Amino acid sequence: MYERQEITQAQLEVQRRCCEKIKDALSDRPRFALVDTYGCQQNESDSEILRGWLMDCGYGLTSDPAQADIVVFNTCAVREHAEQRVYGNVGALTHNKAKNPDLIVAVGGCMTQQETVKEKLKNSFRVVDMVFGPHEVWKFPELLWSVMERRGRRGNKSRVIAAEPSDGVVAEGLPRQRDSEIKAWLSIMNGCDNFCTYCIVPHVRGRERSRRPEAILAEARKLAEAGVKDITLLGQNVNSYGKGLADGMDFPDLLRAVNDLPGDFVLRFMTSHPKDATEKLFRTMAECDKIAHHIHLPAQSGSSRVLKAMNRHYDREKYLDTVAMARKLLPDLVLTTDIIVGFPGETEADFEETLSLVEEVRYDAMFTFIYSPRTGTPAASMPDPVSRAEKQVWFDRLLDSANRISAEKHAAYVGKTCRVLVDGETNDPTRNLSARTKGGRLVHLTGDPALVGQFVNAEITDSSTWALFGHASE
Repeated sequence: MYERQEITQAQLEVQRRCCEKIKDALSDRPRFALVDTYGCQQNESDSEILRGWLMDCGYGLTSDPAQADIVVFNTCAVREHAEQRVYGNVGALTHNKAKNPDLIVAVGGCMTQQETVKEKLKNSFRVVDMVFGPHEVWKFPELLWSVMERRGRRGNKSRVIAAEPSDGVVAEGLPRQRDSEIKAWLSIMNGCDNFCTYCIVPHVRGRERSRRPEAILAEARKLAEAGVKDITLLGQNVNSYGKGLADGMDFPDLLRAVNDLPGDFVLRFMTSHPKDATEKLFRTMAECDKIAHHIHLPAQSGSSRVLKAMNRHYDREKYLDTVAMARKLLPDLVLTTDIIVGFPGETEADFEETLSLVEEVRYDAMFTFIYSPRTGTPAASMPDPVSRAEKQVWFDRLLDSANRISAEKHAAYVGKTCRVLVDGETNDPTRNLSARTKGGRLVHLTGDPALVGQFVNAEITDSSTWALFGHASE
């Protein structure tokens, strides 16, 4: 049984004192930090905390490795491709360290929570000074100070490794340096209890643990008061929010409470597990004016046999019933999904069921992947007789279907006027602004750059598979 562990204020005070020690040690000249992030929005949120800690330690921020005095990699373990990119980029810093022996290289995040990865970093990447797991983000200053102290005593030969197995912790009051004044990630929980057979996340992120609602609401209120216009609540499975808390608040209750805060903002969330998506959730979305009518509902497969092998706890019929219920209560719902192609043991008949599910549901957008085995998960040891080449053929067919449907969905916006949030500028002088509809659709607009950060009406004049096009109207 998982025992919830909350970090105390006394423990955080240790981190603040470490920040002061580091700041004093670096006071001779300006120092700069680079945080390189891979993977999901939860990693993006963790990187905001890492940047917050680094700034409290006296570092400025940079995107140039040649300028950096510390480089922190916040890694992802979901797919092999992301891991290989990390190894390549970490190895490339050997040249930087040769020029600047004082450079500190830290590797954190989900990759490091895997024993094989931790050993590889220790034994094959001598450029790395610190390895830390996602459960140690709250004590990053203490780990960094330990690296600096050991260097002072023993030169560059001593390293800090802090990525032990853990069910995870809950820490409040951490500093945060956000990338945007317009949009914000707001983590409401971490970890996962679902243990899908293909997924490494529960093994590296730990068990489900929800933040207390009063802490979430205080953070959301602060964001709204600061003028943030787009707030996304984050969790590996937001629909499980509240389990283990004493106050009885579930995810729809939390959504309604954030929705009722003062301010003009759009409220989003991700990700939802279909097995926990309830009528109460969809009714709350329909009744609350700030909640985006968009849900990311990963199907992963259209075959009930494959879904059972994935340990998804729903079948094709249950998934379709959930979609039908959602669309009945939210007729303008924007629906997106994840699909895995080529799960071990999947047959062509199974794939055809996935393809037919996509044609029946007609998603607005899809994130599609060829199965990537993850050491330590049950699926990694399952028989997998289908060749990579055949899986690629299936993947290409699925992508063709997804792109066609998305283009048709987007074409239906042409001639309409949508309220959008202008969130930035583009490099295209003909459509110089980027924006999002309340349903999350990307819009390229022509308009005054002064509109960035504002809600405007957009007349949609054209569309493509991936975006809408138009101009800001009065």
